Amino acid sequence: MSAHDQPRAMLRRLFDEAVAAVSAERCVPAAIGQEPINGRTLLLAVGKGAAAMSAVAARHMKAPLSGLVVTRHGHSGPPHVLPPGLELIEAGHPVPDDDSLYAAQRALELAGALGPSDRLVMLVSGGGSALLTLPVPGVTLADKQVVTQALLRSGATIGEINSVRKHLSLIKGGRLAVAAAPAQVTTLIISDVPGDDPSFVASGPTVADTTTLEIAREIIARYGIDVPANVAAALADSANETPPSDAMGLAGGTVRVIAVARDALNAARRLAEGEGYKVTDLGDHLQAEARHLGAGHAALARRVAADGQKRVILSGGETTVRVTNPDGRGGRNLEYLLGLAIELDGAPRIHAIACDTDGIDGTEDNAGAIVTPDTLARARALGLDARAMLDANDAYRFFEALGDLVVTGPTRTNVNDLRAILIEGAS
Repeated sequence: MSAHDQPRAMLRRLFDEAVAAVSAERCVPAAIGQEPINGRTLLLAVGKGAAAMSAVAARHMKAPLSGLVVTRHGHSGPPHVLPPGLELIEAGHPVPDDDSLYAAQRALELAGALGPSDRLVMLVSGGGSALLTLPVPGVTLADKQVVTQALLRSGATIGEINSVRKHLSLIKGGRLAVAAAPAQVTTLIISDVPGDDPSFVASGPTVADTTTLEIAREIIARYGIDVPANVAAALADSANETPPSDAMGLAGGTVRVIAVARDALNAARRLAEGEGYKVTDLGDHLQAEARHLGAGHAALARRVAADGQKRVILSGGETTVRVTNPDGRGGRNLEYLLGLAIELDGAPRIHAIACDTDGIDGTEDNAGAIVTPDTLARARALGLDARAMLDANDAYRFFEALGDLVVTGPTRTNVNDLRAILIEGAS
């Protein structure tokens, strides 16, 4: 391997190690209880990791299983083959589709048929908010699609987005657990939200909500989102408040977060330190405008590079992107990296990777990309204007032209983003 390729290879190793640490194979087996149950066990799984979580859980559960697995289009199949008895639905993400509507209806139907001797095992991972969609009365699927797209483009955080979604839904914000009452409800979660509040992962279908209609209305106003009149009416209707925490189905339920971004960062840190790098860990819950965070991290990298040591700067969390060009292509990790590259301006010895641990950055086919000291020079040689492409939300075409996209395919887990800045030692 050439000296030029070594930093790239190390960055990929860091990302791959982080993803492996939060895979279903690592986190699900120890969380599956073996307590006896007198009635039926219904398994409901939703999210980008749903197929993997279900396949692993089924291998470790002694009780006969039936249930439903809902994941994003293309996120099921080998190597996670589902056993008989588990129905599979692939649905739209990040914007819900007709399959999302059917999946939510089916989940409520199955949960509502449970009795007091039965058990619901709910497996939740990121992406479930779009995958299970059942609007409140007066709101259509088309309305939900419009509001979802507007929220995603507004720069709102995932917590803010899901606070609104919960109050426009008949299944989110604990409503699925209420439908399952009086059955025993156990929820196992791979968290993709900063802070790891279980009520925000997939908008908490079996977890009590901590937000209110008033909060949802404030978020809509804060970002200046022009919602359809019937959506505004729904957010003003007290009937759409989420169930209280002491509601039957929520009170007494078991909720466990079994994998988080911290686990991924710790795995990457151990690998980096084992290879002789001094590690700076910035935390697992960073939230900011992606391009601005990238610029800030570039300034930090320049400062710490001055001592000439081998270093890795790690961070996790979920940044935001304010979309001004709806025809642009690129997700938050690519905008972070392009903001970083522009601020670095060819600084020597500094390389970086930023990828979504689910394998999909935004709506494209890549997990993220890699930045090298010659990123801007190679771009100029191709006639690319980095600043103009960032301003046009067109970071995907920038990194695609350079051949620097990281394409992993679906990883079938999701603890949000992993960012690593690698600084080579001075020679």
